Amino acid sequence: MKAGIVGLPNVGKSTLFNCLSNAKAQSANFPFCTIEPNVGVVNVPDPRLTKLGEMVKPERVIPATVEIVDIAGLVKGASKGEGLGNQFLGNIRETDAILHVLRCFENDNIVHVDGSIDPIRDKETIDMELQLKDLETVEKKLEKVKRAAKTGNKEAQKEEAVLLKVKKGLEEGKSVRAIDLTEDERKEFIKPLQFITDKPVMYVCNVNEDAAVEGNEYVERVKEAVKDENAEVLTLAVGTEADITELDDYEERQMFLQDIGLDEPGSAKLIRGAYNLLDLQTYFTAGEKEVRAWTVKVGASAPQAAGVIHTDFEKGFIRAEVIGYDDYVSYGSEAKVKEAGKMRVEGKDYIVKDGDVMHFRFNV
Repeated sequence: MKAGIVGLPNVGKSTLFNCLSNAKAQSANFPFCTIEPNVGVVNVPDPRLTKLGEMVKPERVIPATVEIVDIAGLVKGASKGEGLGNQFLGNIRETDAILHVLRCFENDNIVHVDGSIDPIRDKETIDMELQLKDLETVEKKLEKVKRAAKTGNKEAQKEEAVLLKVKKGLEEGKSVRAIDLTEDERKEFIKPLQFITDKPVMYVCNVNEDAAVEGNEYVERVKEAVKDENAEVLTLAVGTEADITELDDYEERQMFLQDIGLDEPGSAKLIRGAYNLLDLQTYFTAGEKEVRAWTVKVGASAPQAAGVIHTDFEKGFIRAEVIGYDDYVSYGSEAKVKEAGKMRVEGKDYIVKDGDVMHFRFNV
């Protein structure tokens, strides 16, 4: 699963990518520095994994990961191929969620492509380009569907009505995710078209260090502007986060964070936020060899969760032995959980819960 970092040039995208992945993407004071999308595989910070590792003392501890893609800066006219428009739009279409970075800081040394700081205008610039691209998609699809609808095809008529609603919304400047549609309509007609503006989004307000905790007036304006979008807004001092990442010593990093009033790096909140945005959750396996966090979609069944480890586990699934994370921690070990009768045996219909500690029985 991939989350793509987008934004206008010079808003702090590559700096954010660097501090998330520690992969030093070029970060320069001019547009289009990141031309090929850089991909970073980022560990998902999870204190539960650390705790299980301390209890079990395995040979290794392996966290869950999420892919973060740093995509070239977008400019006005991208939907018509301006700048690196077509490439940008192709790259963003391949991601599952969007981390939209907005410049909410003043700095005379870093040029803004539009000459002044206005995160709402910047957001609207990108939204409009993405909406125009989605409008192209819906218009192409409508041409085909209308022909089928004219022949009296009931399914095509139903689809035509939904697509016309989407077209109208996009023409009014709404993103697909903000258009009022039923769950069934989204599942049947919207999801297959992979609209860019239907992807879940988190707005990352890039601020100066002094606004890292409380935010600033720009951040408040962003929150107000996106309140109907069902989107998360995260305040992050990206430059400061990058400085913290440069420190090798854990204690030094903690002191730096405390000095600016943070209890953990904002990047950790962002990674967890991206994970939630992608509708992902974690289950654990815990043994002497390794304690490991595994990633599954919310709503995954026990066999599907087993299949993440190996396809044979899913094919030959017999049962899952499940311990809730809280039970594991409160009883102190797997053996004590079993003694207390708190280990459950679950079948094929079991829906995995976030934090389950699981052991699979299978036969191939």
